[in-house]
Formats: sequence, structure tokens, C-alpha cells
Amino acid sequence: MLGRCTTALLLGCAFLVGAEKYTGPVPPKPDIPYLLHATNLIETEVGTATEEKRKDTVVAVINGPSSPVKTPVPEPIFILKVEKLVPEKLGLYRLETRNGNREVVINHTKAKNLPKPLYLSVTKLGDRLYRIESDQILEPGEYTLSPDGSNQTFSFQVY
Repeated sequence: MLGRCTTALLLGCAFLVGAEKYTGPVPPKPDIPYLLHATNLIETEVGTATEEKRKDTVVAVINGPSSPVKTPVPEPIFILKVEKLVPEKLGLYRLETRNGNREVVINHTKAKNLPKPLYLSVTKLGDRLYRIESDQILEPGEYTLSPDGSNQTFSFQVY
């Protein structure tokens, strides 16, 4: 019995050692999520949202009606090389286009009216290198990744 357990343990260790390392493209700049398109990386639109107070709500506004960064992929994959960002703290938000800008409600007196971040999956690929994936199919429209508690935005459009 002990011999079988030892053999199984050795085979399991050999499998882990033989696991493939990530060999895909690596972002040239740290702390910016890049959309992965086959073997190409496309830098997301980096920006800063401004907060506007309107009646019972606070809205985060990003300048411009749409992002110049576009993807046809409804379940986008991002590659991120980190220095300061914490990948697990990124939220994915759908934006609405209004008055020539993109916006999302971030605070409302009625908490049930707040949009929730969309689900993301984060996988460590190597030292300071992460894969971030949308866990659901995104409808065509404007989206942004934003670190929790920050106005920093990384925007893109699904078409």
C-alpha cells in the first residue's frame, strides 16, 4: 500500500514539474491590462474617471462617447504585468453612453440600484504576470476595468 502511495505522489510531482509555462506575449508596460487577440496584445484605453453628483446618485464619467480600443471577442482575455496594481481588486463595469461621455453609477441612495461589477477570473501565469478573463459573455457596448477604490480606468469596446 505504501508503495502505491509513493508512486502516485511521485507521478503527481512529475506532472506539476512538467506543467507548461506561459509562452505567450508579455505586456511592454506594467499595470496596464492588455487585450489578448491570438498572439497580439492591444493596450486598453488608460484614463481617469471624474465623479459627478446628480440628485441621489454619484456617477463616474469617462470622456468621449466610445473607446478607441475595440474587440470582437465577447469573452475578453487580458494579460497584465503588475508592479502596483492588485489583479484581484479589478472590477469590470459596463458603461452607458450619455451626453457624449461614458458613465456608470457608483453611488446611489437606494443601494439596490447600484450596478455590480461583472465577474472576472484571475490566473497567475508567472512572476508578476496575470491572465484576467471575463466569466460571462459581454454584450456589444462600452466597458472599463477599474481598481477597487480608484478612479483609474482601462476602457475598451466590445462590438
